[in-house]
Amino acid sequence: MKKMMISLAAAGALMLSAAPLQADAVGNGPNYGGNETINTSILHTYSELASYLQKQEAKQQDMELEVIGQSVKGRDLYLVKYMKNPENPTILFLTQQHGNEQLTTEGALEFIKHLGTGKMKGVTDNVNILIVPMLNPDGAMGDVDFSLDDYVASGDRHLTRYNALGVDLNRDHVTKIQPETQALHNNVMSKYDIDYMIDLHHQGARSERDGELVSGSILYPTTPNVDPEVLEGSKKLGAVVFDAVDSTGWGHLGKYVGGTAETISRNGIAVEYGISTLLFEMRGMSDHEYEPYVLGQKSNGYLIKQTIKTLDSTVRAIADGSIETKDTSFWDTLAEQTTRQSEEDE
Repeated sequence: MKKMMISLAAAGALMLSAAPLQADAVGNGPNYGGNETINTSILHTYSELASYLQKQEAKQQDMELEVIGQSVKGRDLYLVKYMKNPENPTILFLTQQHGNEQLTTEGALEFIKHLGTGKMKGVTDNVNILIVPMLNPDGAMGDVDFSLDDYVASGDRHLTRYNALGVDLNRDHVTKIQPETQALHNNVMSKYDIDYMIDLHHQGARSERDGELVSGSILYPTTPNVDPEVLEGSKKLGAVVFDAVDSTGWGHLGKYVGGTAETISRNGIAVEYGISTLLFEMRGMSDHEYEPYVLGQKSNGYLIKQTIKTLDSTVRAIADGSIETKDTSFWDTLAEQTTRQSEEDE
């Protein structure tokens, strides 16, 4: 029952006949502001996620579940695989490097279920799909060696950006010291011939583009060391996502303002492995010690739907080859998002 709210919010997200969300859903999807309960108990716990994945593997002929390593606290790290033909182009979806950014994981789980239905018939014949649905389970469960007393959510647990040792996994892609990062690089990045990766995150709740609050933001690798062909592939990947999401009426994407450090997966993985990468930052977080980053849970539905839309559109574009003809010129005019300074502006 505790997952009913999530399931209903995401149901029908990919059906063309589904009624669209209100166009103002992004701008009005409430900030926390101390006035709303943020209940983390409606999100999948780690054990519930593991059980969900195992059940889906039993149901789906094309799905294979692999354990790629363990977290600091000994939790298995899962990789979901759909690989009918090693020669097919391969895309990796990575979620929850930061444990308090879980709606992307909720969307990924819905997408995995969707892959087992007739709606995707034939698509996985032409594209390989890899999904790491929760790289930081210790942070997601609040099972960490530091205090979370200042975090704002209620429910059965707090969620934190960092892993159990207080390390940001998305700053560990060069030294690769943490076991979670090692598992990703040793048993996914180095093991599989990956062409594309979308790294799914959450950002603050008050970013805007052209005067309107965004539903999310995207960015390609910005390190000067990235190969031009890899960069162009990243921009095409972004074009697929932008065209799919920004055209919905409820989706409104900005250009993320990101740095050049290769410790970040978007940059480091593009350089080290020659993989075209895209960062997608969804609006708002499930929990944080800084209140303006937390988004009211009434926004869960459209953010989960946005994740599913992103995964579905990119898989289809790679499968049918249409990604190769995407026009990337929109990047030249896509405005960088800014931060809305005053709550009164909302």
